[in-house]
Amino acid sequence: MAKLVINNESKKSTIAPEIYGHFSEHLGRCIYEGLYVGENSDIPNVNGMRTDVVDALKEMKIPVLRWPGGCFADEYHWMDGIGPKEKRKKMINTHWGGVVEDNSFGTHEFFELCKQLGCKTYVNMNVGSGTVREMSEWVEYITFNGVSPMADLRKANGHEEPWTLDYVGVGNENWGCGGNMRPQYYADEYRRYQTYVRGYAGAAPIQKICCGANSGDYDWTRKVLETCFDHSEPHQHGFMDGLSLHYYTLPETEDDWNFKGSATDFTEEVFYQTLKRGMYMEELVTRHGAIMDQFDPDKKIGMMVDEWGIWTDVEPGTNPGFLYQQNTMRDALVAGNTLNIFNKHSDRVKMANIAQLINVLQSVMLTEGAKMIKTPTYAVFHMYAAHQGAELLSSELLEAGSVGSGKNELAKVYESVSENSDGVITITLTNNSLESSEDVEIRLTKDGSSYDVCEAAVVTGKMNAHNTFEAPDVVKEEAFTAYSKNADGIKVTLPACSVVSVRLKK
Repeated sequence: MAKLVINNESKKSTIAPEIYGHFSEHLGRCIYEGLYVGENSDIPNVNGMRTDVVDALKEMKIPVLRWPGGCFADEYHWMDGIGPKEKRKKMINTHWGGVVEDNSFGTHEFFELCKQLGCKTYVNMNVGSGTVREMSEWVEYITFNGVSPMADLRKANGHEEPWTLDYVGVGNENWGCGGNMRPQYYADEYRRYQTYVRGYAGAAPIQKICCGANSGDYDWTRKVLETCFDHSEPHQHGFMDGLSLHYYTLPETEDDWNFKGSATDFTEEVFYQTLKRGMYMEELVTRHGAIMDQFDPDKKIGMMVDEWGIWTDVEPGTNPGFLYQQNTMRDALVAGNTLNIFNKHSDRVKMANIAQLINVLQSVMLTEGAKMIKTPTYAVFHMYAAHQGAELLSSELLEAGSVGSGKNELAKVYESVSENSDGVITITLTNNSLESSEDVEIRLTKDGSSYDVCEAAVVTGKMNAHNTFEAPDVVKEEAFTAYSKNADGIKVTLPACSVVSVRLKK
């Protein structure tokens, strides 16, 4: 039997709600058909935003949404997406499928969507093919409440009041699709561009996010920070609030990105390989964080993992440039493990944005015409929402053993624990085993006998179980009842291949 020891007297760091953030790019059917159907659609909508999707995302407590990319951000020119829709410029989306982008979803539509969702706004701006002036004027258009060319233009386009812009990404993947830059060159560009992300009087503060590394490129992290901190005192003038990190879990790929493996048809060996690769996030956060500590020992700069998740081959018969993939219990376990990692590193990780919100990569929802289904990943995010804004508690898992073998060996059970302002303790656990359940005895170091289970949920199923439009509830969040109280604490039995949430209250 595994033992989970929780020190409920040791609060370590606040779990930023934004760790549970999401990402929406002009890619495939994420924006169009997914989030936005237009005001004249027969699909129920409010100002063009799908009602079923908005309601489900609110229920999931989405805290922040990143837009418009992704690689698309560094070829996006924001003025093409404002004004009367019939007059907006059309363009070819060269990154994603070579389809026509009609720019009917632009700045006004994004902020309308975030208003309906009640979430924070994260706009990734164009460094790769854009200009300092273009970025500066976009910030002015969004945030300035006064008389100026851009504020006047916003008002002429029908929005008198400015919006709140919470986060600005200064470029995206500038080591690759965002300009193929060297780290020193990008860092100098970051210094210049961020200068003109103005904080206008009366506007809410804008957090600026610098483009960080691709996966294990520690050289990028070090050289960007060295250059940014050269002749600069960043913390004294809002120079840098976050540094991004991107990592995708590729189930089968070694060197050939053209073959990543199926989202639904895979072996037990590939299942464990995928979970092990997902757990690589722990090493990435630790090692990039150690470099950040050298320049920012007080952890004032957040690590923003603003692209993460499983990336598989597209579903057969779909546009390969649309990155549409199904979502199974394997995805649910990768999500559960990864969110536990972020919780445990919440002293440094301040935001994360799974890719992508809907119909693309590891989505929380899929749509087909008027139909919408929630994925196993949605269920995990919904279940883990109780961690948002809570305090991380010190926890140690003993005698749980491992699963998989060789290079694919990983912990059988993985957890994180938090306590909210009402004194409710949330424990989230994954059982990464396909073969067996696991008994876990939960012990609290203080007043353990006075706590009872007040809420519990589970997501479980076969490794490739997934929801379809014909069978939308194959995998869903259900009440968890496999627990009992004893003299030492709470005993739970985790089903094989499951994600479980147990909440305790005095």
